Amino acid sequence: MSLDTFGTPKELKGAIEYQENSIVSKALIQKKEGSLSLFAFDKNQALSEHTSPYDAFIYIIEGDALIKIGGKENLVKEGEAIALPKDIPHSVKAEKPFKMLLIMIKG
Repeated sequence: MSLDTFGTPKELKGAIEYQENSIVSKALIQKKEGSLSLFAFDKNQALSEHTSPYDAFIYIIEGDALIKIGGKENLVKEGEAIALPKDIPHSVKAEKPFKMLLIMIKG
C-alpha cells in the first residue's frame, strides 16, 4: 500500500505484517518536511532510547505499546495516540505484537 492515490480511503491494519523477532517498517510518505510510516513490532522488540530532530505523533493501530518519553513510561493502547516532542529522549517497546502509525513533522 502507498498513498499515491490521495483521496482514496486506505485500511492501515492490514497494510503491514508482523515478522518473527523483527520490527517491520513501511514508508507511506517521505518528504523533507516529514514522513508518515507504518511499523509492526513483534513481541519483545524495541527501539532503544534516542532523540529525533522532528516532533512525532504515534497512533496505535493494533495491540499496546510501552512508550517512554523523557523518562516517563506510558502504556499506549490500541486506538490511542501520543505526541513526542523533538529532542526529548524516547523509546518504544513491544511486550506483545503491535502496529503503529508514525507521523514525523519537521518543526
